[in-house]
Amino acid sequence: MFRVLVVDDDADLRLSVASALSENNYLVDQAADGEEGVTRVKAGHYDLVLLDVNMPRMTGLQALKEVKAYDPSISVIILTACSNVRDAVEATKEGAYNYLEKPIKAENLVYLVDKALKAKHMVRNISFSAPVFKLPGGTDFIGQSNEMKRIFSVIDKLSRVDTAVLIRGESGTGKELVAQALHFNGPRKDNRFVTINCSAIPETLIESEFFGHEKGAFTGADSRKIGKFQYADGGTLFLDEIGDISAAMQVKLLRALQEKKFTPVGSNREVEVNLRIVAATNRNLEDMIKKNEFREDLFYRLNVLPIQLPPLRDRKNDIEALTHHFIDKFNQQHHKNITNVSPQAMTLLKAHSWPGNIRELENVIEHAFVIESGNEITPESLPETLSLCAELKGSSVAGRIFDEKSDDFDDVDIPLIHAQGQILSAGNAASNGSIYSKEASGFTLDINRLDFQANKEEFERQFLISALKAFKGRINQTALHANIPKKTLLRKLEKYGINARDYV
Repeated sequence: MFRVLVVDDDADLRLSVASALSENNYLVDQAADGEEGVTRVKAGHYDLVLLDVNMPRMTGLQALKEVKAYDPSISVIILTACSNVRDAVEATKEGAYNYLEKPIKAENLVYLVDKALKAKHMVRNISFSAPVFKLPGGTDFIGQSNEMKRIFSVIDKLSRVDTAVLIRGESGTGKELVAQALHFNGPRKDNRFVTINCSAIPETLIESEFFGHEKGAFTGADSRKIGKFQYADGGTLFLDEIGDISAAMQVKLLRALQEKKFTPVGSNREVEVNLRIVAATNRNLEDMIKKNEFREDLFYRLNVLPIQLPPLRDRKNDIEALTHHFIDKFNQQHHKNITNVSPQAMTLLKAHSWPGNIRELENVIEHAFVIESGNEITPESLPETLSLCAELKGSSVAGRIFDEKSDDFDDVDIPLIHAQGQILSAGNAASNGSIYSKEASGFTLDINRLDFQANKEEFERQFLISALKAFKGRINQTALHANIPKKTLLRKLEKYGINARDYV
């Protein structure tokens, strides 16, 4: 379903346009001016934007340039009065798809929006540089960042050949998904894709898991078992966490890869197989080789055609698309109808470092589905750790750096906040016995009275006051530019007894 944003300072017109589009199965959001519209575009996921020309704070032409600079693929239709047709024509030169004159007729509106989105869809199908991969269960490969486009191009080339591949990357980056793409888009797609998690199998059973065993080969072997190598014959065997297998097993694995044959445990017969090996690891195999923990010859046997997956923190342009992909997924699983992510929530998602990568993002969105009772994911429905990390990331710790070797503190002035050219910094310790001494330029930490909670609260208070001064007491602007969810900001202001009107 396509998402449309209507940006106009005329509330009645906004409502009528949104109503007409909603009746035609479009998901529609609204913004009261160009500045709010641009903010929503950067925080949301829109296919098309309807922009009025004359609006306060930011004109439609200015907003158009901002939208196109952020994402050139978003279609834009200009809404204009007859007297401003010249501006609308100028807007088409700046990248707008077309313009629509006021008063707006519903049938003309829907026709033009349909046409614009069909054109967008056609252009995307023709010019989309990354190949589309088939995956089992209707799973999608999400990624429009340059990093992922390069990965897609590599996968496209590797899926046509039969050479061993080593996929490297942090946990949660989608290594198994890449392995599946290589298999299901290659010549072996009609045969089995078999997975072994090398780190999950006890050392005493891993050889049997790989190569199978005969009845009575060891205690508990009550029957003959076919190993994963033989089970995957003709298809692809995915060795996940390959860096976790023992040195003894590495020798046996290397022989099986070289000779395309193996001997089941407790057997005298050799079994020949024809399969493709795809391995994956999150460990640094080069360092393991130097420490004699991983065989160099096995590494080169697996590393013929490597793929390095980037962590999510290095492809943050994909967070928005991934988020909406998981929203669609969990709408079906949890029978909900969440359609949007608030700008503040999207800011938190994009600010997070994602140590757990895509898997962590998926868990965060499912957490929001459990908590959220409305149709929009908000900061309150996200885990508290995201808000805490964003607050810590957005502020430096005032004070000194502790030197563990000398048990001393090295004097370091740390900038706390920059507001309209004014820097509030931590300097020498106060001498009046209070936790902080307030000065015209800010406040300083008394190193003799260390109390984390008191220091944290005083810093928050001064931070909020400085931010309000910088944005003249405007709550929305302060929340946006200081990277604080609006509800959190209001709660903090109430906590510290700060009146935003005092700084207008």
